[in-house]
Amino acid sequence: MAPIVAITNLKDHVGEEVTLQGWVYHKTGKGKLVFLQMRDGTGICQAVVFKGNVSEAEFEAATALTQESSLIVTGLVKAEARAPGIPGGYEVDVRTVQVRQIADAYPISPKEHGIEFLMQNRHLWLRSSRQWATMRVRAVIMQAIREWLDGNGFLNVDTPIITPAAAEGTSTLFEIDYHGEPAYLAQTGQLYNEADIFAFGKVYCFGPTFRAEKSKTRRHLQEFWMVEPEIAFCDLEQLMEIEEQFVSHIVQRCLRDCAAELKVLERDLTHLQKVAPPFPRLHYDDAVNMINAAAQKGELVPGYPDPVPPIEWGDDFGSPHETYLAAQFEKPVLVHHYPTQVKAFYMEPEADRPEVCRSVDLLAPEGYGEIIGGSERMSDPEKLIASIQAHQLPQEIYQWYVDLRRYGSVVHSGFGLGLERTVMWVCGLDHVRETIAFPRTLTNMRP
Repeated sequence: MAPIVAITNLKDHVGEEVTLQGWVYHKTGKGKLVFLQMRDGTGICQAVVFKGNVSEAEFEAATALTQESSLIVTGLVKAEARAPGIPGGYEVDVRTVQVRQIADAYPISPKEHGIEFLMQNRHLWLRSSRQWATMRVRAVIMQAIREWLDGNGFLNVDTPIITPAAAEGTSTLFEIDYHGEPAYLAQTGQLYNEADIFAFGKVYCFGPTFRAEKSKTRRHLQEFWMVEPEIAFCDLEQLMEIEEQFVSHIVQRCLRDCAAELKVLERDLTHLQKVAPPFPRLHYDDAVNMINAAAQKGELVPGYPDPVPPIEWGDDFGSPHETYLAAQFEKPVLVHHYPTQVKAFYMEPEADRPEVCRSVDLLAPEGYGEIIGGSERMSDPEKLIASIQAHQLPQEIYQWYVDLRRYGSVVHSGFGLGLERTVMWVCGLDHVRETIAFPRTLTNMRP
């Protein structure tokens, strides 16, 4: 019996008879030939059914196949440079055909469909080659994240998804009932990670996070995945070095292992190939000056119809500002020392300029915006208490967090990398909704 192989491994079986299990992606036929583009989850290849090589019943069954019908074929693997598929260049000369199910008329056809229709049929849209490629790149990015962190002394410690208080802002919380007591879906695992570092030194958590943001932009989801490394005995400058090494590893791993998928996505690799340490560093003060100089000249924001909008010192950047800043550099840029007033309560203020904090955002090129947000954390308990009070947060809920600064406090830092935005950037996608199998947007919760 011919061995069952994956389409992605056909290159290793040229001249051999193999069995493929999968679904019909596309079908054409002429006379005594039926050309099947067959997919199995690892790739797509051409399976050629010649009437003289199979039984009459099998040929009729192949002729009757519809898009997304399931089948098993056995045949001889041939190297054929013109053969379509992913990665292409190989085809199977079919000897037997076993039809498992003739699919109903498939609702997603090669014609153009509106995004609302595609989102309603997301469970089927995932089978298209572009969505297939995106999900596979996502998987490799997740592997690369764990690979780098695990290989550099970080310990994966899981953090709660149900929390009693906010970490990033009280206006973006999903509230739930915890046995009669109000609780919230976690915005971040960072605060718990800060407890973990005093036990383990370097840690990370990696999982879903939730933000009830009233945002319909192409960069926002209500539920997304985030990896959050936290490091003891680490200041802001050391943190920026870690971030650039981490991101460079992720991108280079994708370039190495996702060539076929990036080709399906028609991704221009020019910018990605330049992602290697060191990254440029830009102080918030200098960024504001750069933006306002461009605004005064009427410079356009790449990809936007309007000129660069001016900004006042102390304001956070909008998407046009981030896009303009990133466009000034060939690599991702680390923008640091944001105003304290626009950042979270736990970020360490600069000693001689308390109006700015020791924070950093990593902006990806090509208009993809913030991929990472991080900072040096407050390490002094009294300073943290004052910040909690200034932000009018319930001190009793954060007492355990303050305690971390009372028993062996050290300078420590961490960051969060948004998985979906990273996938969006690496794949060159226009919208974040395609970066996760079943996205949760402001207006979409189904399927």
